Amino acid sequence: MDHPRACGCKGCRTCLICEKEFNFEEKPFITEYKNLDNYVFCYKCNKIYVGHDVTATIESHVKDHDKQTGIDFPGVFVLPDFISPVEENALMKGIDGLPWDISQSGRRKQNYGPKTNFKKMKLAHGAFRGFPEYSRFVQERFRDVPLLADFQTIEQCSLEYDPEKGASIDPHIDDCWIWGERVVTVNCLSDSVLTLVRYTGDVKRYNLPLVESYSSHLRSSLAKYDDLNQFNNMLIKIPMPNRSLIVLYGSPRYQFEHSVLRTDITSRRVCIAYREFTPMYLSNGESFAHSVPIFETAKSFWTDDIPVK
Repeated sequence: MDHPRACGCKGCRTCLICEKEFNFEEKPFITEYKNLDNYVFCYKCNKIYVGHDVTATIESHVKDHDKQTGIDFPGVFVLPDFISPVEENALMKGIDGLPWDISQSGRRKQNYGPKTNFKKMKLAHGAFRGFPEYSRFVQERFRDVPLLADFQTIEQCSLEYDPEKGASIDPHIDDCWIWGERVVTVNCLSDSVLTLVRYTGDVKRYNLPLVESYSSHLRSSLAKYDDLNQFNNMLIKIPMPNRSLIVLYGSPRYQFEHSVLRTDITSRRVCIAYREFTPMYLSNGESFAHSVPIFETAKSFWTDDIPVK
């Protein structure tokens, strides 16, 4: 899979374009996922239930859930209708009015944030100049959500998923050196699903060992190893309704890999992802001096290349 690819895919990442050109085989994790037991997260009761159909599970919340045994699954927050249809249209007009960059696995992206090197754990201000003005209201609305009242955005990334390219994102845990506990997404244009599977791989991957150093700052305690065993062989589907806000934190953020499967992209989807710093880069953290200029720039919103405070 080391062929140079015009589609933007690298390494093990693939899309329909390069899979056809280079005759790539199906990824091992996809085969594995087909053998897992399917569960659906109900954001109305914060439990998971046996099933494949995300929509049916949510609709059966009142009628059928009292007949089923749900499993508590804290650390996932879904807020439907976080933005209105009019606001979604304004966001998409702003997003599509700016250049897209090709990304991996059939996606396109627009990234606004500092320069990061995850392997060397180095942070630089780089060309970061704040965020586009059209998205200001989204960050301001976070203050109305108790879970995000103190959220300080330091990266904003628009990601486009095109079903004609087989767009997806492979299982992963967001880096734990620089990105903080709350993984925030605003979902636009179509309903989709976030898939979670318990992570049992290399404990040093994703800079996971650093989590212990700031675990006392987490909003939700991580599950103990024995408690995690109940999630073995489970594939957990998190509904992402159009125009909704989705937040991962605590155990689902650090102890499960999340992905967006190709089969869950049925029409164009654009999500806006927001990231915060880990405690070491916040006030009183040992690396706070490195983040001060980034926090200052993150206060700016620009229109036509003109920053607006």
